[in-house]
Amino acid sequence: MTVPDSHRNLRTVRSMDLRSALDKAADAVVVPGYTRIGHALRRRGWEPLPDGALEGSTVVVTGATSGLGEAAASRMAALGAGVVIVGRNPDKAEAAGSRIAAAARHGGGVEVEIADLSLMEEIRRLAVRLLGRPRIDVLVNNAGVLLPERRVTAEGNDVTLATNLLGHFLLTNLLVPRLVESAPARIVNVSSGGMYTARISVSNLQNEGDYDGRVAYARTKRGQVILTEMWAERLRGTGVVVHSMHPGWADTPGVEAGIPLFQRVMNPLLRTAEQGADTIVWLAAADEPAGTTGLFWHDREPRPTHRVSRTRETAEQRERLWRALSDLAGWDDPEG
Repeated sequence: MTVPDSHRNLRTVRSMDLRSALDKAADAVVVPGYTRIGHALRRRGWEPLPDGALEGSTVVVTGATSGLGEAAASRMAALGAGVVIVGRNPDKAEAAGSRIAAAARHGGGVEVEIADLSLMEEIRRLAVRLLGRPRIDVLVNNAGVLLPERRVTAEGNDVTLATNLLGHFLLTNLLVPRLVESAPARIVNVSSGGMYTARISVSNLQNEGDYDGRVAYARTKRGQVILTEMWAERLRGTGVVVHSMHPGWADTPGVEAGIPLFQRVMNPLLRTAEQGADTIVWLAAADEPAGTTGLFWHDREPRPTHRVSRTRETAEQRERLWRALSDLAGWDDPEG
């Protein structure tokens, strides 16, 4: 018996509604949504990215010597992108570059840049080298650390702040002119679901006093989401879109080093790095994200940026954050 088109369409709508309901439920209760369970549930409705989706594009990925950064860079090279990976350790960066090159397809390839992204002077030198390229189509700000003890860089900045937020701020602003020239272009900021627990502390960006590595990390990840929204407004109409995302709970070297007990207890449920990196790649390559800007994504869906009112910042605090980061980075904002 032939099933009428109207019946098939109704079943499709019902299936989509069910997936949407399950997605929202998994996100609300956190654990299923952030683990491999959530990824398995949601990926059933995803359209695959077309082969060669990034062919001819130049993509810069920071923190790409392992984990999410390497997984994202490998996938984007397989989609045809010329990928520039940025790492601090030359040996690790070269090894990761070789692995990524092996995955390259459709004319994609990999170049390696060495820079400590907690040091503003090294970021400036890196930016000069990157700006020597004719175009930058995608910038992925992925470098990050979660440290159990407070450390200070040679420039006097808290390492967590410098690596996770201040460095991203400076590098992005230095590369914005090339991104605009290359438009349509995209900026993807890799945040964390941990940012839901934190409010930005503009008065203590350097994490002085009693130090809690998880709190410091969450604050910087909250800061990334704030900057995403501010860049989106500043770049509106230029052809450059800006998005942030969180990967869920993935089994990466950073998680193992930063929160080892969590890694051991949750290991059976943790996502692979490739699963965690999927939305990074999708934001860089898919058509849908190009039509919006300033959103926070998880598993290819926009998510709220706050769960509770205590994490919300005021417009004045956002402006203070921008000015404070400008001062700490030594960046002269052309917009004043």
